[in-house]
Amino acid sequence: MLHAIIMAGGSGTRFWPASRKVKPKQLLPLAGSRTMIQATCDRLGAVVPAERTSVITSRLLVEPIGVQLPELRPAAIIGEPCRRDTAPCVGLAAALVAAEDPDGVMLVCPSDHVILQHDKFADAVRQGVAVIDEQPDAIVTFGIRPSYPAESFGYIQQGKALAGHEAYAVECFREKPDRATAEKYVAEGNFLWNSGIFLWKAKTILDALAKHEPEMHTHLQNIASAIGTDSFEKVLDTEFAAIQGKSIDYAVMERHDKVVVIEAPFDWDDVGSWQAVSRLQPLDDHGNAVVGDHIGIDSKNCIVQAEPGHTIVTIDTEDLIVVQTADATLVAPRSSEERVREAVAELEKRGMTDKI
Repeated sequence: MLHAIIMAGGSGTRFWPASRKVKPKQLLPLAGSRTMIQATCDRLGAVVPAERTSVITSRLLVEPIGVQLPELRPAAIIGEPCRRDTAPCVGLAAALVAAEDPDGVMLVCPSDHVILQHDKFADAVRQGVAVIDEQPDAIVTFGIRPSYPAESFGYIQQGKALAGHEAYAVECFREKPDRATAEKYVAEGNFLWNSGIFLWKAKTILDALAKHEPEMHTHLQNIASAIGTDSFEKVLDTEFAAIQGKSIDYAVMERHDKVVVIEAPFDWDDVGSWQAVSRLQPLDDHGNAVVGDHIGIDSKNCIVQAEPGHTIVTIDTEDLIVVQTADATLVAPRSSEERVREAVAELEKRGMTDKI
């Protein structure tokens, strides 16, 4: 059977001050009336029923995610005892799926992507399942046709086409490039953005971790042996904390000998920073993306977000990010969006943890 796994452990620091530890960006409605994680669950509902959908998140977020996703079983929202990157997250999910369905197929999705074309998303997933039905030891990923030479995404180089499928063998993965290299990738035409959406059998990914990350796999096997017992939480705490964190890209994707990429037929946005608001919200006549009440006097190309009941006024401004919350306000040039993380680090350094 097909199982859906939503990875929802991120902290969303680039969306400070709206995104906080207790309510990070995946729990915010940044691209519509539904929150990011609710929209992800809605989208997955087109291919996987709620009873086979799970969320891997931090312990801190188990309860608020349960409130936002009442359609999921409480036991399906699993809290990691500590952050260990995506490979341990995926391995934990695979162990849980394999315990329930040894031949199960996993669709793994981040919780903070915007994909509005649910029917095309479902079609792409079905294409991937067809590949795995034919090649059970394959790993399928979904690539996005680049619309510009992005430096903030990893890239996937397409290799040979797979007979009978709209899919390609992966020639190689490339890390986030500099501008010149990104331009080269786009010009060559056979590079796709790495979406971070994956499809594989639970057994396949566990076998791959055993081969490439044996120490991590040993800890995961110890966790798996405790599934369904009274000692599960205690074993999870001890064994998960002992894992050395690593991304699934480094741990498996770049080392597995049978990786397939399907070019996504759907529009996609990873909503990585405040710049995404200008792509997801309608712009006014002066290029401003506004959420909330805003009066702009000679203001152009700004991103403005205000809480209900608060009005932001900008005068003679251009290319600014202005975000107001009840206890903190951000004002920064759009070109400095990556430095928002520095603000969070500085707040932590000063002991102002109530603001993060």
